[in-house]
Amino acid sequence: MPGTRKLNLPTDQRMALLRNQVTSLLEKGRIETTLTRAKETRSLAEKMITLGKANTLHTRRQALAFITSEDVVKKLFDEIAPKYVERNGGYTRIIQTGPRRGDAAPMAILELV
Repeated sequence: MPGTRKLNLPTDQRMALLRNQVTSLLEKGRIETTLTRAKETRSLAEKMITLGKANTLHTRRQALAFITSEDVVKKLFDEIAPKYVERNGGYTRIIQTGPRRGDAAPMAILELV
């Protein structure tokens, strides 16, 4: 289970949001979101990359249970995870941008290192 941030959403909606953000991050390599959501998404994305490093049938099925696209899982295991074999964590970077125009929420860019 991810951290303790509730993001002002019920559990099912929060997990759907985080699953979609992790899928988008792994598909595109970088996403722009609020700082709080980026911090939550980072932990889940790093767990998925760690699963990809193991590259077994069991870890592939665990990733498929969380990531919403089979193409993204294939990309994770074939392209993304092999780049981080020598690295023990810290696969993502959060860059704080400015406040969002409209409600002044702190924004950030979450990207793969």
